Amino acid sequence: MTVPTYSLQKFDDISLRDWYNISQLRLAVFVVEQECPYQDFDGKDLFCHHITANLGDQLVAYARIVPPGISYDGYVSIGRVVSDALFRKQQFGKQIMAQAITSCKELYPEFDIKISAQSYLLKFYMSFGFKPVGEEYLEDGIPHHAMILSTDH
Repeated sequence: MTVPTYSLQKFDDISLRDWYNISQLRLAVFVVEQECPYQDFDGKDLFCHHITANLGDQLVAYARIVPPGISYDGYVSIGRVVSDALFRKQQFGKQIMAQAITSCKELYPEFDIKISAQSYLLKFYMSFGFKPVGEEYLEDGIPHHAMILSTDH
């Protein structure tokens, strides 16, 4: 299995070129591939840690870690989990999610992790220990479920 190089950075430390690549990947998947026009730049990126997975100069996967109190009171969150369609068979989405969980535990050890997961990905997130909570809801016209991962703290 090919192993990408991972990077964890605060927003202000990301180069313009890297931010362009991140934005391009997020838009390619969430807006174009999923045919869901929505406001990707929601103001949260400025406060987040951003995890990238690269093969050389190619961005293959990405996720952001949202500090407690920004998306959810009392929880850290992981969002915008995405992998390049050309590399999905190499399971970089699974790898970036594992990196994101580890980073959440290191950055915010006293907080559980809450996410808003697209419903078709429930089994994917459950494989990491997330448990669905509440009822399914629509977010940007796509069915979602809140999920929580209890961490050891």
